[in-house]
Amino acid sequence: MDADDELIERAKRGDQDAWRELYVEHGGRLVVWLQVRPSGDSAMAAEDVASEAWLTAATKIHEFTGTGEQFAGWLFGIARNLGMNARRKTDRRRTDPVGEDGVHEAHEPVDAPEAYLVGKDWVRQVLAQLPPRERDVIGCLEVVGLDVEATSRALGISAVAVRVARHRGLRRLRGLGLLDPGSEVATSTQPTT
Repeated sequence: MDADDELIERAKRGDQDAWRELYVEHGGRLVVWLQVRPSGDSAMAAEDVASEAWLTAATKIHEFTGTGEQFAGWLFGIARNLGMNARRKTDRRRTDPVGEDGVHEAHEPVDAPEAYLVGKDWVRQVLAQLPPRERDVIGCLEVVGLDVEATSRALGISAVAVRVARHRGLRRLRGLGLLDPGSEVATSTQPTT
């Protein structure tokens, strides 16, 4: 049994230190991945979905049968399902913030961190140009840094489907001029501040 598998076993026994280690390892990537996925609900933040995913993982950890390496895919799959449920709920009932008079409220500009927000918006805009499967695969692999197996598990598709969607998504982005031909590095159309 390797260290990751031991960590999962400790988490299953309720070891708080094990959960802290899992959170440190996967928490930030989960939030980033959820931020680049369109939620359709401005009242539901990526952090809210991530929190629900961690709570669900804690209550269902005894059902998890994978290895330590497969935990990220399982966790991301929980978050994906929660996000889809939130989108369905939003489709049934709009939750856009409005003022007392029913008009959308204007938000005050935020002074910092401008570069991060511009980059995050650019990533969202680029990914929004892709079909949903390609967007999700590129988000998992290229933005969050999951491997093919974890992405497969997170999205509930085969590893072959992950590789095909990645290839098609990157080809589509190259065709739009957002990636250099033959490269996986963004072109100068990415904002710099």
